[in-house]
Amino acid sequence: MALVTTGFSKPYVALYSASGTNVTYSGGMELGRGVEVSIEAEAADDNNFYANNEIAETESGRFKKGSATITVDGLENAAAKLILGLPAATEVGGVSMQGYGDSAEPPYIGYGCVRRTMSNGVTKYWPLILPKVKFAIPADNAKTQEEDIDWQTQELEATIFRDDTEARNWKLISEAGLETEAAAYAVVISILGRGDA
Repeated sequence: MALVTTGFSKPYVALYSASGTNVTYSGGMELGRGVEVSIEAEAADDNNFYANNEIAETESGRFKKGSATITVDGLENAAAKLILGLPAATEVGGVSMQGYGDSAEPPYIGYGCVRRTMSNGVTKYWPLILPKVKFAIPADNAKTQEEDIDWQTQELEATIFRDDTEARNWKLISEAGLETEAAAYAVVISILGRGDA
C-alpha cells in the first residue's frame, strides 16, 4: 500500500552524547513549529563483481553522507544556543545580547519530528529520528512589511552522521504508523528525552 506524505510537525532536538556504543541525549526541546523538512542521503556506488561476462555478485552501496534542510516558523534563543553551541549571553550597552563568535562550537544533536501520511483515506503518524546531526550557522533574512504580511521562516541546514551505536544508524522511523500525532511525538520524546527544565 502506497503512503502519501501529507504533513510534517513537531521538530525536536537534544544534545547527543556517546560513550563507546552507548548513546544518550539531554536538554531536549522543541526546535520551532515545523514548516518543511527535506532529508537527502547519498550512498556509495554499488560494488559489482563480474563473471561469465555478466554481474555475478553485487554489494549494494551504503549510506555515505546526508543532509537535512529543516524549516521552522522561527528559532528561539534557547534552541539556537543548543544546536549552535552558543556561549552564555553577555551584557552589551546595558542589554543582554547573544554572541555569535569564535567561542560558538556546534555540537552533535539528535533530531526528531513527526511525519503524517495518508493511505486509502487512513491517516497515520510516524516518529522519525536523525540520531546524530550537526547544524550549520543559519542565514538571517528579513523583509519589510508591505500591504499584506509576508510570513517569513527560518531555514536550518544540518549534516547527517551515523550514530555511535553498534547498528551505526543514520535514520530511525517507526515500523508502523501510529494513530495520533501525540502518540508519535511521545515516541520522539522518549528517544531524545525531555529537557532539564
